[in-house]
Amino acid sequence: MWNKIATYIIRYRLAWVAIVLITTVFMAFEASKIELSYNFARILPSNDPVEKEYQDFRKLFGEDGSVMVIGWQDPQLFEVNKFRDWCKLSQEIKATQGIKNVLSLANVNKIVRNDSLSRFDFAPVIKQIPSTQAEADSIKKEIVNLPFYEGLILNSKSSATLIIVTFNDKELNSKRRLTIVGDIEALAEKFAQKYETDLHYSGMPYIRTINMKKISHEMELFMGLAVFVTLLILWAFFRSLRLTILSIVVVLIGVVFSVGILHLFDYKITALTGLIPPLLIVIGVPNCVFLINKYQSELVAHSNKDEALKEMIRQIGLSTFLANMTTAIGFGVFYFTNSILLVEFGVVAAISVMVTYVLCLVLLPITLHYMSIPKARHLKHLEGKWAMGFLRKINFLVHHRRKEIYIAMVVMIIVSAFGMTKIKTIGYVVDDLPKKDVVYTDLRFFEKNFNGVLPFEVMINTKQPNGIFADQAEALYKIRSFQNEMAKFPEFSKPLSVAEASRFLYQAYRGGDSKYYALPGVLELNKLTNYVQGKQGATKQINAFLNDDKSVTRVSFQMADVGSERIKVLMQQIRPKVDSIFNPSKYKVSLTGHSLVFLKSNDYLLSNLYESLAIAIGLIAIVGMVLFRSVPIILLSKLPCLIPLALTAGIMGYFDIYFKPTTILIFSITFGIASDGTVYFLTRYREELYKNGLSPSNAVTRSLYGTGLSMIYTAVILFCGFSIFSASSFGGTAAMGVMVSITLLVAMCTNLILLPALLLSIAKRQGKDVKPS
Repeated sequence: MWNKIATYIIRYRLAWVAIVLITTVFMAFEASKIELSYNFARILPSNDPVEKEYQDFRKLFGEDGSVMVIGWQDPQLFEVNKFRDWCKLSQEIKATQGIKNVLSLANVNKIVRNDSLSRFDFAPVIKQIPSTQAEADSIKKEIVNLPFYEGLILNSKSSATLIIVTFNDKELNSKRRLTIVGDIEALAEKFAQKYETDLHYSGMPYIRTINMKKISHEMELFMGLAVFVTLLILWAFFRSLRLTILSIVVVLIGVVFSVGILHLFDYKITALTGLIPPLLIVIGVPNCVFLINKYQSELVAHSNKDEALKEMIRQIGLSTFLANMTTAIGFGVFYFTNSILLVEFGVVAAISVMVTYVLCLVLLPITLHYMSIPKARHLKHLEGKWAMGFLRKINFLVHHRRKEIYIAMVVMIIVSAFGMTKIKTIGYVVDDLPKKDVVYTDLRFFEKNFNGVLPFEVMINTKQPNGIFADQAEALYKIRSFQNEMAKFPEFSKPLSVAEASRFLYQAYRGGDSKYYALPGVLELNKLTNYVQGKQGATKQINAFLNDDKSVTRVSFQMADVGSERIKVLMQQIRPKVDSIFNPSKYKVSLTGHSLVFLKSNDYLLSNLYESLAIAIGLIAIVGMVLFRSVPIILLSKLPCLIPLALTAGIMGYFDIYFKPTTILIFSITFGIASDGTVYFLTRYREELYKNGLSPSNAVTRSLYGTGLSMIYTAVILFCGFSIFSASSFGGTAAMGVMVSITLLVAMCTNLILLPALLLSIAKRQGKDVKPS
């Protein structure tokens, strides 16, 4: 079959070039329309209970992650000039297109009892911006007398205050969000510069915007680094500018196809899909190395270019196909996670890997056909004295020191296994950022002064119309009891709820004295009923916390970025309190919110790591059946791929590198790529053993010398190529780059040392001659 493929590629080369050219133009056109994703990446599948509860909440109450906050701390924040400009800043932000609402000291409202209309009205505390210090002091006194705002937008003890900015849902999940955040920062920084003070920014819109800008920048950075690094290494290997440029151009065409495929599937650039182009460069170049090395070695043997090209396709075509198939499987298994984020990444990466393989197999022979035969100096690298010396030592070890090899591997496995027991699955919303990053330090400011800014929602369903106020407002008092219990946890902010609104209303009902900021008894509460009918005045604001028939309400908290481990402990403590207060037979209480869904996604990813890795091992084992019908060889040939993964997991445990979305990707991806070396070696070994009739010993030696140089070249390219990701400002991506580089380097060693040793041991057990001739 491969003889026919080689013949068709060379014979119909112009037709192949035309096909590639037309499809490349089409894919480039599609790639030009690709966009960044501005939606929050969903990791949990749609049928997950946690995700379903969150989506139910959003249907009733809308997006919970739509608030950006600006923090300022100054003992003189009510100094008239500062306060005036702070009020003006709030007004300017409110006037920004795409902003739904702004809450700050500048626009706080008090509630006024309107006896003539039997209702409560909102009245602004600040009717006009103060012009004297006396006016500012008066405003301060009035705000302090409104406990509703304490802990919400003002911390009197630390003299910290907030501007809470709510985005329109439409702009929140669009490109416009980046512009809005930039405009807000520009307005705020004018204030900061004028008074030589620091302002702090956070909230999900802000964090998502900063992360998206970083992703966009790093995609361009990694593309540039990947091209530069591979160019440098290819030049060092081949000493030929033509071959170096040819290899990069072919792989870059594959990159164009990958971005085009993204758009054809109606996917967008996310934190993961943005990694595909640079990954493809790093993974695709080894195809060129194996093909070119084989072509040049054939030229050295007989100097017949056309025959060398056919032999290159015939001998390397199958092994590179199987190797790329294992790599594609490593990506493709993410399809089975049912997580949109991982499915998009896995599907496009898997298809792109195979497309790039086809491009290399077609374009390289055709281009080499038109190029002149390389000069002698361009073939010197095949001698590879340093590499050949290394391979001779390996050949000696696998023939004479197999026992020592196995002992070393057992020790490595034991040490790795101990390190694996130390691995922690901990994820934070901003844990991918360095501790000195402004997003991280600003978040800590809000946690210190306001207990955090990440949304945490409690949805209470009474299962009956008007259930919140029925039975003498039983649900309302239960909400108060629940809030009292939640106040014991320092990780949560002061809540917003109908209970808090009722306290505010009662303060107004009793004339505005702050001592009446409390939830009254049933009799007093009933007196408020006539004032909160309809949809006028303050009642309109209360209704924002209720569904249409008042059977469901929400209690909104902000929480600290406590991490996925701590959130599990908190949920174990909070859920019993919820069930003891709200009888499950009468109430359905959902603990949900943006941050909870995000943090619980880590556990989901960990469980899917085992599943996807098991699927990858099974599928790659099936690929091994193409080469050998021997179960021992198929099973033992997985060890050279699995041991590097165990070592990587051990290193993660020893160095406190947590499992999180980016680091979890390491295992399935590297298992697929590490299997490439196994496939290359086994393919050559099979050919030497069965087609050339060599003994197992000689077949191993010939396979080592025949594939070893290309495997070393490939390992160097992969090591350096993945190392570029260590330049990422995201900790997880940087860790992934380092870990994958180490894993693949170790995989090269296990494929060149352990795999040949295992093959000889199997042959010896079968009674075959394994002594070197």
